[in-house]
Amino acid sequence: MALSSNANTQEPNRRHLGALDDALLLGIMGVLAACGLIYEYLLSHYAGRILGALEAAIYTMIGLMIVSMGLGAFAARKIKCAFSGFAVLELTVALLGSLAILITAAVIGFGHELPELIGRTLGLPPDHLPQGGFIGRFQELSRYLPYFWGVLLGLMIGMEIPLIARVRQALSDEHLLHNAGTIYGADYIGAGVGAALWVGFMLALDIQLAAAMTAAFNLLAGFIFIIRFRDRIRAANWLLAAHVLATGVLLMLAIKGPTWEQGFNNLLYQDKVVYAKATRFQQLTLTKRLMGNHLPPVYSLYINGRLQFSSSDEHIYHAFLVHPTLAASARHDKVLIIGGGDGLGLKQVLKWQPKQVTLVDLDAEMVKLFKEPGAEVPEDLRTALLGLNGNAFADPRVETVFDDAFNGVDRLLARGDKYDAIIVDLPDPSHPDLNKLYSDLFYKKLRELLSADGAISIQSTSPYHATKAFISVGKTLALAGFKVNQYHHNVPSFGEWGWTIGTLNGQDAKSRLQQMQQLPVEDDWLTPGLIRGAFEFPKQFYTKMDQVQPNTIGSLQLYYYHLQAWTDEQGVATF
Repeated sequence: MALSSNANTQEPNRRHLGALDDALLLGIMGVLAACGLIYEYLLSHYAGRILGALEAAIYTMIGLMIVSMGLGAFAARKIKCAFSGFAVLELTVALLGSLAILITAAVIGFGHELPELIGRTLGLPPDHLPQGGFIGRFQELSRYLPYFWGVLLGLMIGMEIPLIARVRQALSDEHLLHNAGTIYGADYIGAGVGAALWVGFMLALDIQLAAAMTAAFNLLAGFIFIIRFRDRIRAANWLLAAHVLATGVLLMLAIKGPTWEQGFNNLLYQDKVVYAKATRFQQLTLTKRLMGNHLPPVYSLYINGRLQFSSSDEHIYHAFLVHPTLAASARHDKVLIIGGGDGLGLKQVLKWQPKQVTLVDLDAEMVKLFKEPGAEVPEDLRTALLGLNGNAFADPRVETVFDDAFNGVDRLLARGDKYDAIIVDLPDPSHPDLNKLYSDLFYKKLRELLSADGAISIQSTSPYHATKAFISVGKTLALAGFKVNQYHHNVPSFGEWGWTIGTLNGQDAKSRLQQMQQLPVEDDWLTPGLIRGAFEFPKQFYTKMDQVQPNTIGSLQLYYYHLQAWTDEQGVATF
């Protein structure tokens, strides 16, 4: 009787313990799913932002990791002991996940510096530095490192679900009628939590810090697993010691890693990096080049690795963007600027003494950098930035709207606003999200905001390097109901660059500007003759215009034109 009573007592205890273990395993699976998704985002984020790679890298990374996870699920069958295998796996994922971006930055930075290193060692003049051969091949291959890490991590992440399933099966066969279903449920929910954490919190963090934080959860999951099932894990004490050491590595990477990673990234720029910041939307990098002979230094802004302006010639670009548009407009009382968060175009607009200027930009942190540079910005850089834009954001006539332009324009329409001139100063359509801001639907929205006798101008990429993309912008604006002209000029930092200008009623902009004898505002570069000459193109430039399609909303036509043009120009591989 006593034995029977004892057995009856132990059975519920075993069931209770099994339920707790099951909840623990499902919780671990959910955490690991979140980590796995964040690793996908981190690696594609690095390729797209820091390296300036084509945004197709994001989709390539996710595709490669999904395939690799499938292969990893098959490979998990080769692991004999699920308990020991899972403990080792999480330690490995944590270390590789935390180090992948730092190692990639170091290798790419070393490849970029290698020609100068060899030149200094051999005493070669600057124009004889080695660029091709094995050095060029090394530099090219190093840019594929993020995909290598994506495949490797994908293989290991793919092993997690099969191993957890085997662990659960080994613990209890009785209540696991839906083993796969509950594991995948935890996996999907965990992935959703990971996506929410990335968008809501980690997107604005330094990328190396985010990697270290993500790896810490892998390490914690492995540590808890070993503590609970150490009697089933071979060399459990050694694995616990390895987890303690790995914790020290992660702490060091969280504290020092961002500085190290930024130092390696800085090697990619020809000039000295004096400030770098990752905002929620983009990577901002400012460089400084000393000129000597008492000349002011040259400052340049890069966004996601792409040059946005150089202080040596930004006035040329912004003069051609702004002054022809306002000169072609009947009035200048209310002006709308789409983009232009650096305030350089705004500075040119304010020369026309408008009563109000509304600037719509997505990135509040970028505008803050150019409006009120913080104490973390070097003093000479703060002075330079405010000098470049003339402290334009401090002007009381300026209203700043922080929103995606596509939605921000709707807010202006709802207010019933009308503008005498509109300046569209957006980055090139190098991403599908930017493509919609060059679409016929977006331009139709701007048409509703523009006064009948006003003018609109759009930065339209390079007519020389991306001819089809340039022409497509003009055809898209015409499709939206504007009378369209296009013009171009050389901006030394960019090469030949182009803009599109449109009007609604009366003469087109080119005809209006042909009559101008004197520029109404002071400018050190622009003259009426330069403006008139800018509308002239080579004889054969528009001969294949019929082969170019406008960028209708949802078509991604302009994105593909731009992607192909710069791929051909730079020799960048697409996937």
